[in-house]
Amino acid sequence: MEDNTQKESLRNLLLEKRDNTSFDLMKIASEKIQKKIKKIYAFKNAEKVGAYYPIGSEIFTQDIIQELLSQGKEVFLPRVSGDKMEFRKIESFSSLEQGSFDIMEPKEDCPIDNNLDVILVPTVGISPAGVRLGYGHGFYDKFLAENKITTISLTLEKQIIKNIPKSEHDVLIDWIATEDRILQTQR
Repeated sequence: MEDNTQKESLRNLLLEKRDNTSFDLMKIASEKIQKKIKKIYAFKNAEKVGAYYPIGSEIFTQDIIQELLSQGKEVFLPRVSGDKMEFRKIESFSSLEQGSFDIMEPKEDCPIDNNLDVILVPTVGISPAGVRLGYGHGFYDKFLAENKITTISLTLEKQIIKNIPKSEHDVLIDWIATEDRILQTQR
């Protein structure tokens, strides 16, 4: 997906900042975020939850996924096919395999269901208005443009930036959960 230079340099800066966060701090922040998202009504009451398996310095979601599965909720993770992303149901972590971009994805035989109640979205940076900066591939924006689902960005407090340039294809995020607070975006 085309990306402007301003977004690209902001992305690089924020990734560097996030990548320099120690493993221990990421673990603590992830645990705090796991507690915080339970206060979001849309998440608490969701039966079908879209999540992601973390790569690099993303917020750890393994415990969130495990907790959802043990509560009997339906959990879906993204799988990329060509230029599209779809969500597939997993029963456990053994339902995953190494996929596109070296990300753990649901196996081919996992059932597809894009009609979810809520989606946890990986985030490089985000503005208080809900303009999300991802990796620049546009998979989430394309998916969310076609599927109206409540979104929750999981991110570190230091990744919230006052202004992120918004492109016409950018889909605004509904909620932001950091280690310090929950923010409903100003739409």
